[in-house]
Amino acid sequence: MEAIAPTTALRPHRRPSTMLSPLATLARRRFQLTARTPRELVVPLLTPVLFALVIAPALKEALHTSAAYESYVAIGTVGLLIPLNTMFAGLSVIVDRESGAQRELLAAPVPRPLLVLGNLTVALAVTGLQVATLIAFALLRGIDFHARAAGIGWFVAAAALFAVGMYGAAETLASRVPRAEEYIARLPAIAILPWFLAGSLFPIGALPTALTWVAKVLPLTHGLALMRYGLLDDGSGLHAIWGMSDLTSMAALSLLVVAAFAFALTAISIRVFTRSALR
Repeated sequence: MEAIAPTTALRPHRRPSTMLSPLATLARRRFQLTARTPRELVVPLLTPVLFALVIAPALKEALHTSAAYESYVAIGTVGLLIPLNTMFAGLSVIVDRESGAQRELLAAPVPRPLLVLGNLTVALAVTGLQVATLIAFALLRGIDFHARAAGIGWFVAAAALFAVGMYGAAETLASRVPRAEEYIARLPAIAILPWFLAGSLFPIGALPTALTWVAKVLPLTHGLALMRYGLLDDGSGLHAIWGMSDLTSMAALSLLVVAAFAFALTAISIRVFTRSALR
């Protein structure tokens, strides 16, 4: 009697040693929901581009400042674009929960943290594309940057970590509030109000003393100071926060603040999402 050779169908399936495959699948699904049309990528850029290309030059002329102020405001608009984009990305989580396939995904054998990380991956990619577009528009406008390789590294690290933290805030809020209307009502206080205090349009030293101290603890203040240090070679924002003489040390401290913000909010968002999914 001939021995029957084992077939591939009879062999036990091996579990993948990595979670990259389900994460990629979840991220692909979220991207299809978030950016189905070019309009959904372009519309969030309108306000920051308006600031960089119209309002910044107008302020320069009205205040009789130098061309460096255009660069200052151009970087400041990044601090507006990132919170707006990430917070609106969080809004899609509520829509998915109310009328999408979130319930089916929660019933699937997928670790729940991967649902948050998949959403985060898409939010980070879309935000990165929009920030790059904003910088390109600023360059076409003639706004001057003084970036070196190390400076670009500081900028990318600060922008990416701040975007991660802001999406963590968005995901946390989306898991806590029951309706999209309530989410939108809270969005200005989280995404826009800190922008006016974080040195986006003027140094934080121009604020009243109490507000200056508030600004120093905002992650956005540290993020903008790092971005300007990276692309403009301007360490005045870092000095206003730390009051030290070593720019590299101050930049490292501010990067640590933004990194702590990113990791803390991501951990909180995963915990809150997991607990809300059990209800």
